[in-house]
Amino acid sequence: MQLQPFTAAVANRIKVLIIDDSALVRSLMTAIIDSQPDMHAVGAAPNPLVAREMIRALDPDVLTLDVEMPKMDGIEFLDRLMRLRPMPVLMVSSLTERGAEVTMKALELGAVDFVTKPRIGIAEGLSGSAGDIADKIRIAARARVRRKAPPGADAPRKPIERSGYSGTEKLILVGSSTGGTEALREMLLDFPPDCPGTLITQHMPAGFTKSFADRLDSLCRISVKEAEHGERVLPGHAYIAPGDRHLSVSRSGANYVTQLSDEPPVNRHRPSVEVLFRSGARCVGANAFGIMLTGMGKDGAQAMLELRQSGAWNIAQDEASCVVFGMPREAIALGAVQEVLPLGEIAGQVFKRLGAGGMRAMRV
Repeated sequence: MQLQPFTAAVANRIKVLIIDDSALVRSLMTAIIDSQPDMHAVGAAPNPLVAREMIRALDPDVLTLDVEMPKMDGIEFLDRLMRLRPMPVLMVSSLTERGAEVTMKALELGAVDFVTKPRIGIAEGLSGSAGDIADKIRIAARARVRRKAPPGADAPRKPIERSGYSGTEKLILVGSSTGGTEALREMLLDFPPDCPGTLITQHMPAGFTKSFADRLDSLCRISVKEAEHGERVLPGHAYIAPGDRHLSVSRSGANYVTQLSDEPPVNRHRPSVEVLFRSGARCVGANAFGIMLTGMGKDGAQAMLELRQSGAWNIAQDEASCVVFGMPREAIALGAVQEVLPLGEIAGQVFKRLGAGGMRAMRV
């Protein structure tokens, strides 16, 4: 076998270690990764016990990790990894209700993102997703990964008890992507029970958003649900765009109402932040807060500028607290935001403004 010459291009390729108990999946993932000019599958492990030694020997940049495996499941391995040697991990999850629940747990433990594999037709399914898998590996390789704190080590939270706001005319609109599931969890934990109605577009495929919403609903003091078409937006409630459907807001008399659509993807995404923010600029205007959280790309940036021009007050998450700074950076570059804040300060600033004279304070 002829060895490939060692060059700077080879040295700079993303080194990926595949961990999966299926020989077929290991072979398919290896082929997908090695077909990309900027990445290389340095190894493939059938279980986490083998993977531990390969990580030490091969020093990969990114792991792809199956959720369900013998000897040690992916969640247990991920938990240990993120405490002892945090590194970018892309989960490989099955399209099942159980798979969705476990994937949400993996993201909570520190996985950067996930890709899905079907229960049947795995070869066709993974091959058809090759471009998406490669893109997510590239994003993971550049993501900020932090060491997971041991249980009970987090600083005690001081959630906002009340915002000093009451009424149905204000609205909070949120966009997020890579790293957004955990950013949303952290931010929404601070939302008080009397918060304005909140609409959220998080880039996520169909089949996962309901588990995500249910998880948040069990943790937060506000009600969180997967959005349905045509429901009234209520204070103290957050509505998450279903995977593979656009979420927007419209007016019905004095009320805001959710709208779902199957229109083509925008900026390669459905749901798209652009669609949500543009609808806010159109029918909410100066009664809106726009929030852009962590994520790759520029989805929502242009519409966030339109939202600001309509009178809204916009906040972007700062670079230091983002897993990926792409979407906030693009919005900031366009002049679409009035404030750039660490994740932990965003909710407090929103409700400070609401409690200090409502939206009048926003125009200072």
